[in-house]
Amino acid sequence: MKRYRVHIDGKSYEVDIEELGDSPRQASPTAAVNAADRPPAPSSASPRPAAPQASAPPQTGGAKTSAGSDTITAPMPGTILRIAVATGDRVEKGDTLLILEAMKMENEILAPHSGSVAQVHVASGASVNAGDILLSLAS
Repeated sequence: MKRYRVHIDGKSYEVDIEELGDSPRQASPTAAVNAADRPPAPSSASPRPAAPQASAPPQTGGAKTSAGSDTITAPMPGTILRIAVATGDRVEKGDTLLILEAMKMENEILAPHSGSVAQVHVASGASVNAGDILLSLAS
């Protein structure tokens, strides 16, 4: 057994770590694994992970609506800290629309294109889930 000192967030901890015999010369003969106890070997016909798909930048999360406006959706769950625009405001591409706090970080939700704010669907202090509509932006 080995003793180590670990520092986490300014605090010091002492830990004991036991070394388990990994190499064949350290393992006892009774520690051998039966073939029936082993997990099955991966098959070459196993499905491969899907390739990542390109997506819109997380700050916009917009989707087209039939009325010719984009709906800006929440890219992640969080709380609306501040709304920087109001219905009817003119915005340019990249302007901050609102601030979404998620995991103790403030995330700016930006305008994906120039246009005017058709409708704000949330209020300051509201909790939102990923995919919730935040506001509508007309072209």
